[in-house]
Amino acid sequence: MITGAIISYLHFIAAIGVVCSVLFEWVIYSKNPSLIDARRLQMADMVYGVSAGLVLVFGFLRLFYFEKGVDFYFENQFYYVKLYVFAAVGIISVYPTIRFFKWRGATKAGDSPVVGHAEYTMVRWILRAEVVGLFVMILAASMMAKGVGVDGG
Repeated sequence: MITGAIISYLHFIAAIGVVCSVLFEWVIYSKNPSLIDARRLQMADMVYGVSAGLVLVFGFLRLFYFEKGVDFYFENQFYYVKLYVFAAVGIISVYPTIRFFKWRGATKAGDSPVVGHAEYTMVRWILRAEVVGLFVMILAASMMAKGVGVDGG
């Protein structure tokens, strides 16, 4: 019982890490990032990746070994909404991650990265979509936890 509670806690902490890092990126990202902001974005993106990985690990531990059992989740439509939106957010986050990674040469040299208009616009839209997706996931998780989305629920 205590192990399940700790796994749930770690799952929630990792999920909070995902949300906070994406919100941080969304707020701090600009057309002309300073060197400090560029490094912060790179670090936030790293936190995002690690947190997302931990969400999966602890989430699957909860799914298969703790909580309400596999049947509860697999029979719930909101479980699939949450999972598919998580996957979609992860897939679209690849572009900003690649962009931030490509800044490494400039940031290691002590220079601010140069962000073109098309890159800025695309990353900005993706960060917005990620935020929306995360809020959809939170709603789906809440619905799922209450049994909404199961036949008769």
